[in-house]
Amino acid sequence: MEKKLNSNFTDAYIERCSKETETMIANESSSFLNQPITYLKEHKNEFIYVESLLFEQIGVEGVSLEVDDVFGTYDVMLGLKLQKKFEKMLKEQLNHSLHGDEAKFDLMFSHDDGLWDLNFALNYVDGFQENISLNDAFQIIHQFLTQLVETIKKPTS
Repeated sequence: MEKKLNSNFTDAYIERCSKETETMIANESSSFLNQPITYLKEHKNEFIYVESLLFEQIGVEGVSLEVDDVFGTYDVMLGLKLQKKFEKMLKEQLNHSLHGDEAKFDLMFSHDDGLWDLNFALNYVDGFQENISLNDAFQIIHQFLTQLVETIKKPTS
């Protein structure tokens, strides 16, 4: 699974937001993603929200990344446009793709907007290391979600 990470977030819409109020602290340029991922541990009251064409192409409007206050993991939160009928496959793929004894995810279908609310810890995704940049983290998230969606949508023969 050593795929070359070639996702480019230069077109991304990036916000730093307050976890407490969910209000935007600052709109950032793509160069902000050059920060180390540990930025989030140093600013535990913030989360990073990213919208990108790369995410839209796989049915994800935007991705939020923050540090979990209790477990200290890097939590990924997003809405995934995938039909409800894929629930069983989605859960199976998440169980199969997230590695580690503590690996878990939250998955809930919202009938209001037709999206899966998906939360998982980036720490349990292949390729994650705590010495990566935010850009690398979003590339890993993009790659993980692309493989997830492609596997689920792959026609069975």
